[in-house]
Parts: sequence; structure tokens; C-alpha cells
Amino acid sequence: MIRALLGERGQATVELALALPPVLLFLVFGIIEMGTLFSAGMTVGQATREGARMAGNLANGGGPLGCGAGQSPNASTVDPQVIAAVERALTATGALVDLADVSEIRIFKATVTGAEASGLVNVWTYAAGAGPLVDGQNLDFVEASAPWQACARNNVIPADSVGVAVRYTYRARTPLRFLVPSLATITLRDRTVMTLNATR
Repeated sequence: MIRALLGERGQATVELALALPPVLLFLVFGIIEMGTLFSAGMTVGQATREGARMAGNLANGGGPLGCGAGQSPNASTVDPQVIAAVERALTATGALVDLADVSEIRIFKATVTGAEASGLVNVWTYAAGAGPLVDGQNLDFVEASAPWQACARNNVIPADSVGVAVRYTYRARTPLRFLVPSLATITLRDRTVMTLNATR
């Protein structure tokens, strides 16, 4: 009787020793994956804030409002500066974001609810080193469409609101992606809306 009990205890210990490492590995990989996902989400959020802040500051590019001769003389530099601010945030030291997985950056006129105004969304897509030159370096994003020109942005009270949105595909980094296929890729989206700095 005593030998049988000791044998069962030994068997339970062996079974626990065999089952515990895979469970611990699963937990460790899960913690690592959630941490990197959270970090990537924070970086994307920071990038939209930086972009919206830049768009709000630059407004129409300076000078008299409008798209006529002599108006908004620096309008063509506004969106590239906004994209440069987004790109700097995405590639900051310690950022866990791969630019190639940023499917698009959107600069849009925002409605009073913060939604995209129909037909007024500028879309930029990834193209390594093919973008406009900003601060001596080519951007990694190119303009795919630009129906909302910077010269048409109104910063006279009541000023327009501008939004910047980033869509990023997070790719799992641990072997957990093989065990849980739904975690292999996760789409992260973030947007920030700010009012253009108004002139009186």
C-alpha cells in the first residue's frame, strides 16, 4: 500500500515536471508578445500626435490664405513636414515599428466629430527612400492622393481641424505566432485630431 502511494506521488511529480516547461514558455512568450504589441501601439499613437501637432502648427504653410498667386507660398512643404514628423516618431530610438509594415498615413480634414470629411483625405504610402526631401533626407513615404491641398486649409477662426491617422500591421515576434495563428498579424490603427493654429 505504501509503495503504491509513493509510486503515484513520483508519477505525479514526473508528469508535473513534463507539463510545466511548455506552460511556462507559453506564458513567457505571451508576456513578451503583449509587451511588444503594447509598445508598438504606443509608438503609433505618439506618431499620430506628432503629425497632427505639426499639421496644426503649419496650417496652410504661411502667408495669405488661398491657392492663388502669392497666397500660401509654402503650402507644398506642409504635408511632407507632417509625414516627416510621423516618420521620426515611428523610427525613434527604441521604437519597435517596422516602417515597411505601415500601410498608410492619412492627413485629413476632420469634421466636428473628428471623422474624416468626405473627399478631403490625403493618403501617403510606404516606398523606402522615394519620398520628398525633408531636412536633407528623402522620406520613406510617397503621396498616393492629395485632394485636400494645404493652401485650402483655413486657420482663420473658426479654423479647420486636421487629423493624422496611421495604420500599422504588427507582426508577432515569438514562436507563439505558430501556436496561435490569430496573433501572427494584428492591425493597429490610431488617429489624432487637432485644430489648426488660428490667426485673428
